[in-house]
Amino acid sequence: MPDTPAVTKPKPQAAAAVPLFTGPNWDFGGLRKVHDAIERIAVDELGLDTYPLQIEVITSEQMLDAYASVGLPLMYGHWSFGKRFAYHETLYRKGLAGLAYEIVINSNPVICYIMEENSMTMQTLVIAHAGFGHNHFFKNNYFYRQWTDAEGILDYLSFARDYVAKCEEKYGLDAVERVLDAGHALKDHGVNRYARRARPNLAEEKRRVAERLAHDEATFNDLWRTVPSPEKDDDELEGDEQRQAMRRKLGLPEENLLYFIEKRAPRMEDWQRELIRIVRHVSQYFYPQRQTQVMNEGCATFCHYEIMNRLHDRGLINEGAMLEFLHSHSSVVFQPGFDDPRYGGLNPYALGFSMMDDIKRICTNPSDEDREWFADIAGNQDPYGVLRHAWANYRDESFILQYMSPEIIRNFKLFQINDDSSKPSLRVEAIHDEIGYRKIRSALSRQYDLSRREPDIQVVDADMTGDRCLVLAHYVHDGVLLEEKSCRSVLKHTSLLWGYAVKLLEIEAATDKVLKTYDADE
Repeated sequence: MPDTPAVTKPKPQAAAAVPLFTGPNWDFGGLRKVHDAIERIAVDELGLDTYPLQIEVITSEQMLDAYASVGLPLMYGHWSFGKRFAYHETLYRKGLAGLAYEIVINSNPVICYIMEENSMTMQTLVIAHAGFGHNHFFKNNYFYRQWTDAEGILDYLSFARDYVAKCEEKYGLDAVERVLDAGHALKDHGVNRYARRARPNLAEEKRRVAERLAHDEATFNDLWRTVPSPEKDDDELEGDEQRQAMRRKLGLPEENLLYFIEKRAPRMEDWQRELIRIVRHVSQYFYPQRQTQVMNEGCATFCHYEIMNRLHDRGLINEGAMLEFLHSHSSVVFQPGFDDPRYGGLNPYALGFSMMDDIKRICTNPSDEDREWFADIAGNQDPYGVLRHAWANYRDESFILQYMSPEIIRNFKLFQINDDSSKPSLRVEAIHDEIGYRKIRSALSRQYDLSRREPDIQVVDADMTGDRCLVLAHYVHDGVLLEEKSCRSVLKHTSLLWGYAVKLLEIEAATDKVLKTYDADE
């Protein structure tokens, strides 16, 4: 009897998913559904660990206002913010520049501002990008955990805003602006790059200000200035020994110029010291962002790309929304060529996203070259685990040095050129071979080293018993001196805060040879 062919019953098809939205218009109920769908993918599939998310919908004018106040939701008043607002508003109204789709604040909870003019597709994109991508990076990267306080930043900004307003009322707008102007001009020299000091704490700040005021009021007596100081030990020393003892007492050399001025400026009043303290705390808050732009934007862009594709694969967004997303994504990660008028260096979105997508490829489908270069991760089938480790433990400089592959170098057409001003022509130092790949990767990594990109200016001496002259030193690397205009600006603002003469020395870092001297009178 012939075998009866088996009859295979078709499997019941799963019900087609209903798209989360079908048009450009959005409402708060739709935002909630989109957020929940993104959260399931971000947490359950990508393994993201985030702060609670607070989404706030704002107008284009409110977005311009956020631009003006360096992206912070609470900020003290200053004329430079109004100037920045007018500049961006003019460009936006004339159609010469667009606005960001979102701004995200490194706080707990993370605050994500999204524009009401965005379509529902763009709202979905920015929630994935900022609400989960940036959010995860803020919470887990070691640099942010070491240098910022997500729990207390909003309270501290509220304290700073109120304190500046009170100072303006008590001492006058012009007096406060003079201090803030100088502090803003020097803010890049008001961060701790190595040794970590205590992060701002609102309760501690309020207690310290109140105690300082109460002490001044209780102990003020003009006769105290006539009482001789009992500390005469250092006066018995002579010459260099006395100078060295004074430098040790002052904690020199000091990398944080604003910190030294706040603590040691002879003529500065207590309210002025507090204003300088506020400026340097805000500057310190942004310090990790300057060191992790490629990683931070790359993390957020990679996360939104993964999440949006998974939403589309499951039928939760339709073809029209996907095409709108891809158009926006392609614009964000576009890298102009060196001869393109739009070229402004490597696009951090493009480089960061490409490297993270490349890590995923190396983990899931490696080539022989990948196995040779990345033996520890090639083919391990855990790309998100590798990426989470990288997001938590690296900054731009070390991330590029560790994870940039020959594939990325070829795709971006990178090579190394030696531009020696003493020679008539350029020299190609590294091309696309094994030695060249390593040289290119190392050279690019150094370009993201903030200590090489920003001038290293330190306080090296202060004559506290004589003419009170403050001595700064700029340590020169690779023969790159300060621009004279920039140098004069630093001296001008430092002199205003210090109250006495200031001198700046250009010193060759390798030999300690003084190359140039600038002076600023009181």
